Amino acid sequence: MRNEHTYKIGLEWKGKLTTDKRNRLRYERIYELNFDNKPSLMGSADATFHGDDSLYNPEEMLLCALSSCYMMSFFYLCSLKNIEIVGYSDEPIGMIKVNPNGSGQFEEVTLQPSICIKHKDAKEIEVIFNEAHDYCFIARSCNFNINHAPKIDYY
Repeated sequence: MRNEHTYKIGLEWKGKLTTDKRNRLRYERIYELNFDNKPSLMGSADATFHGDDSLYNPEEMLLCALSSCYMMSFFYLCSLKNIEIVGYSDEPIGMIKVNPNGSGQFEEVTLQPSICIKHKDAKEIEVIFNEAHDYCFIARSCNFNINHAPKIDYY
């Protein structure tokens, strides 16, 4: 396996330039994400930040990337220990702090997976889930706290 991988997308602004009541420029915050050999995805800023709430926003997509990468890292570790997972879902929650100048950042994310396992110790599953942080490419790239609140059931 190679040690380096490159990922590439295309982003094209699809919004309009308008002016407000004070004649200040306003950019409609709609864009299209393009991927090789995959469907395009329309996005916008969150409605709180003058975007279209019917489209995906970057904050949601960050949660998607983190949650799915964590899941795949967890599955990898379970496969090494021959642990059978029969169900997995997650409802991550991210908290953003907006600064007085309008900038902002994620302060923390809490992953809340519901994990259904077959004949194993729940404590061991929690340990493995916590270890997934060290394998998750997205988590290792984040500079905010990532908390875990897994709920474990048996099949």
